[in-house]
Amino acid sequence: MNLLSVQNVTKRYANHVALNGVSIEVPERSIFGLLGPNGAGKTSLIRIINQITGPDEGQILLNGKLLSSNDIPHIGYLPEERGLYKKMKVGEQALYLARLKGMTRADAMKELKIWFEKFEMAGWWGKKIEELSKGMQQKVQFIVTVIHKPSLLILDEPFSGFDPINAQLIRNEILELRKNGTTVIFSTHNMGSVEELCDHIALINKSKKILDGSVKEIRTAHRSSTYDINFKGSIMGFTNAMWTGGELLSKHSEGDVHDVRVKLLGGTKPNDLLKAVMPVAEINSLHEVIPSMNDIFIQKVNEEQVVGTQSNYTE
Repeated sequence: MNLLSVQNVTKRYANHVALNGVSIEVPERSIFGLLGPNGAGKTSLIRIINQITGPDEGQILLNGKLLSSNDIPHIGYLPEERGLYKKMKVGEQALYLARLKGMTRADAMKELKIWFEKFEMAGWWGKKIEELSKGMQQKVQFIVTVIHKPSLLILDEPFSGFDPINAQLIRNEILELRKNGTTVIFSTHNMGSVEELCDHIALINKSKKILDGSVKEIRTAHRSSTYDINFKGSIMGFTNAMWTGGELLSKHSEGDVHDVRVKLLGGTKPNDLLKAVMPVAEINSLHEVIPSMNDIFIQKVNEEQVVGTQSNYTE
């Protein structure tokens, strides 16, 4: 079941089209990666979902109903631009923001105590925000984003400013939130985090969606019959034995032990390749190279740039 449905959303600013007929489906209890280069339209879509602005065309459904101001208490939003009051004390500000989300003082204090202890922040309560490091401020903002237990959580570059240890702490909390029923939209340029956290993604480029689906299915669909092989023997004998069944893309040798990357050609299967080279090589390992989300991201954006350039020349 989809928690959020974005249907043919278009957004214009003066002469600029920020979103052009974008549709995405965000499954319930999933972590959904919203990806794209700078200026692609991601922030415009996030602002529409948060009802900071409205679409010029299209609609957004939450739990099968048109998104409305009544849904704001059920959404948590951590923007890339941080918005804490520098002169306020940490505890005072956290309590204030929790109350703005509709929590009673007693409930807010109870939840804040749990989160502050979990994040080892108990000693920060009386400090001013300006006295904290960027990473510490990030912890505070993360807490006030999730404290009201939103059903939809939108995170824009949530790991910015964190050292590796605290970044892992936040990753674990995001996974725990999903486990407990929260649906997460996760906007980032960090493709490693996408592969680690996201169940599904949508890639937006130049205001249009150019790719979406589950991370596993997308990576599988972009397989290119490329394999890493480690073997002992003659590199020339190996290359000659492949003949027209494979192309040697790269090699690294230490003595008579070689690591090579091979692209299979003309319908050749891994077993066909092994059968051809085993008379001249002792195969130690063979692994298929599955493209990373970073590779796919770069490939798809570059493809769109080429298409756009060709269109300019034909107009």
